[in-house]
Amino acid sequence: MDEMTNKNVEVDQFMAALDHPQKDTIEYLRAAVLGSDPGITEHVKWKAPSFLRGGEDRVTFQLRAKKGVQLIFHRGARVKDDRADFRFSDESGLLAWLSSDRATVIFQDLDDAKANEEAFVTLVRSWVNT
Repeated sequence: MDEMTNKNVEVDQFMAALDHPQKDTIEYLRAAVLGSDPGITEHVKWKAPSFLRGGEDRVTFQLRAKKGVQLIFHRGARVKDDRADFRFSDESGLLAWLSSDRATVIFQDLDDAKANEEAFVTLVRSWVNT
């Protein structure tokens, strides 16, 4: 980990080598996620930056998205026993639900990410603390 931030050198190296048409958007959203909560850390998982809270993956980039930049909001690598009862209130309206405890957010481009940054940061902060 960087001494001054919660950035990870492994992810820095991954991003330096990344050839992606939305790399600026990915870097912008990476900074937004890391800045949303000092307890969030990062690593590379599933060939993409993934963000952890309390040692558990919670938000992961999906870099193979056909359009825009996609992030998957989940509750860890393993399915939870309480997934049928899980409830999360998305006041941002940014989440598209994939299952009862897994959702996605897609930003079309950097302008879209910037326009929705405040709502996104609030969403990340709430999600990682559920």
